[in-house]
Amino acid sequence: MSQIFKLINSTFIIGFCSVLLLMQIDVNAQVNPYEGAGNLKYVDPRIGNVGAILEPTRPTIQLPNQVIRMTPQRADYMDDQISSFPLTVVSHRNGQVFSVKPALNAKDNKRMTYDHDLEVNRPWYYSTYLVDSEIAVAFTPGKKAGIFRFEFPANITKALIFDKYNRDNELVLTAAKEISGMEIWDGVKVYMYGVFNADATAEKSGSKLMLTFNDKAVKTIEFKYALSFVSQEQAKKNYNNEIKNTSFQQQTKIGETAWAKVINQIQTTGGTEAQKRSFYTALYRTYERMVDITEDGQYYSGYDKQIHKTNRPFYVDDWVWDSYLAHHPLRTILNPAQEGDMLNSYVLMYQQSGWVPTFPLLYGDNPCMNGFHSTITFLDGYRKGIRNYDVNVAYEGMLKNATQATMLPWKNGPKTDLENFYYEKGYFPALKPGEEETNKTAHGFEKRQAVAITLGHSYDDWALAQFAQELKKDQDYTKFMARSNNYKNLWHNDTQMFLPKDKAGNWIKIDPKFDGGMGGRDYYDENNGWTYLWQVQHDVKGLVGLFGGVNNFESKLDQLFRESLGRSKYELWAKFPDFTGITGQFSMGNEPSFHIPYLYNYSTSPWKTQKRIRFLLDTWFKDNVFGIPGDEDGGGMTAFVVFSSLGFYPVTPGTPVYTIGSPLFEKASIDLPNGKQFQVIANKCSVVNKYIQSAKLDGKVLDTPWFTHDQLVAGGKLELEMGPLPNKKWGVK
Repeated sequence: MSQIFKLINSTFIIGFCSVLLLMQIDVNAQVNPYEGAGNLKYVDPRIGNVGAILEPTRPTIQLPNQVIRMTPQRADYMDDQISSFPLTVVSHRNGQVFSVKPALNAKDNKRMTYDHDLEVNRPWYYSTYLVDSEIAVAFTPGKKAGIFRFEFPANITKALIFDKYNRDNELVLTAAKEISGMEIWDGVKVYMYGVFNADATAEKSGSKLMLTFNDKAVKTIEFKYALSFVSQEQAKKNYNNEIKNTSFQQQTKIGETAWAKVINQIQTTGGTEAQKRSFYTALYRTYERMVDITEDGQYYSGYDKQIHKTNRPFYVDDWVWDSYLAHHPLRTILNPAQEGDMLNSYVLMYQQSGWVPTFPLLYGDNPCMNGFHSTITFLDGYRKGIRNYDVNVAYEGMLKNATQATMLPWKNGPKTDLENFYYEKGYFPALKPGEEETNKTAHGFEKRQAVAITLGHSYDDWALAQFAQELKKDQDYTKFMARSNNYKNLWHNDTQMFLPKDKAGNWIKIDPKFDGGMGGRDYYDENNGWTYLWQVQHDVKGLVGLFGGVNNFESKLDQLFRESLGRSKYELWAKFPDFTGITGQFSMGNEPSFHIPYLYNYSTSPWKTQKRIRFLLDTWFKDNVFGIPGDEDGGGMTAFVVFSSLGFYPVTPGTPVYTIGSPLFEKASIDLPNGKQFQVIANKCSVVNKYIQSAKLDGKVLDTPWFTHDQLVAGGKLELEMGPLPNKKWGVK
């Protein structure tokens, strides 16, 4: 076995007589000297690596919120062959640049077979063993740089094959030990500079650069590299600044230290081993995005295609439809300064492009999903004291989105006749089944999503109204508060559902469980009407009123978790593949569902929130390769796991209040950036003792399931007495 694996395991040769046996045991357990301190041992990037139906998680190797993200390219964890190793993943599961693969000859183009049990995945370190070629691979990331090590068998040809993932690339061996390259990803030039520890000879074949290393005295080929979005010269500067004089072991330690800082920010006592593995791995996932693309006080912006000077980080790669719910709110607690830099990046994107983006990627805005939920994120940060950006320019951009931009899903640009209809009539008009689309800018696959659009923009307009009130813009406040009630215009009282209307104001008769085409996109989006029934986070009181009172509201919630699909899962998933993690008509595997179990706290039965949250976490978020019930989306879903495991959740981002669930741990402590500590103590908490019997906040009796962000950041102490049976009186208003 290779020297790399001997190094991995030799640290643990204590009390064992067979080194070979020990090596096999430790590799199988993924134990290595880079395990890390404290809670790092619970982080397992393999969790969720096999998707429920759609996308799996990836074992992403990177520093928190940094550019270099390496994950071996394969179908998913079940695939025992790797096609290549990227020098970085440019956007979460969306693109890679510069592939490299080791081989025993420069023309070997086969996929690389590996053994799962000989693979090590840590956030800051990766290694694997390619069993056919007997090559050991190891990797450790920097911010804009990384180091690969390829250990070859003795007395055999050593080769590295570099290639592209995208259409345009340049790869050149500029000296015996130096390589430079450029690859274009969605219009952005990505530059690379790298150095080897041995001389190479080069051969070109199409887009491939095939390097051969003939020095038999060198068994391990080390490749140190850096990337830049600015220039080839800057790539070399990034190399010199970050990694030129840093060894593989030193860089690994730098990575471990960076991860220890963020993972150990939250300390837990109690809970099962599996719960800690799920929790801390979820926390790790929330640091994949956004990523800081500043280089030496400058950055390339895909929003105006210019290079800008800056004295603070500029972040890209966010999917706001996913991340506004829990991911951004989590960051307002753990790192509000960083959240402020991210919001400032949004402001700069608006100034550079003319629009506040929806899915800001490296190359510019990627108009995915629907809604202008960055407005909610701005409000949430503002009300939590995060204001270190040009607030007035941010408001200007949000107002422009709300009055001049198209609301059509997956589209950017100016408004159309449909938006004018919405402003006048208060709902987005739907087409009748079989009716031809009249708006030529509508997306052919994504459709109008008329109900989802109306509900989502009602929340966005509420957030804009609240922001206007903060800035004392009274006319805007009145206007957008009125628009925030538009959701009521699609309430169908007989069915107690939000249903579509046509342009004449007539109801379109549908089955809200199943109609609307692929993903329900004619009316909803990725989920059916049962999910969108609860998409009124900004006005839960108003939603309760539509149901006719708290009792009906609670009964409908009960029904949600019990209502049959009305068909086989086979038939359901043929049309709703995103509808995963199913409990009744509830879909744990898609973002619009996150807040729904917490809505019992608005009823007369908060104990049902405690019951549901524990059940959902235990059922759908296991500590294995199947342990994520839907598309995780780079921190969007796992932020829900972090909050819910701690025992509270932000039902309404934009309102700085948290509602209480059922903690997994006897004690959880968050070290806050202001030097204080927020604690959740759940006395007698266990798998069985999941129900709150009584509560105190800062020593005072708490008889409602709420506390504020101000109480949290002041270093609050939430103390819960837990038991095996529900206290049906606790938390009732």
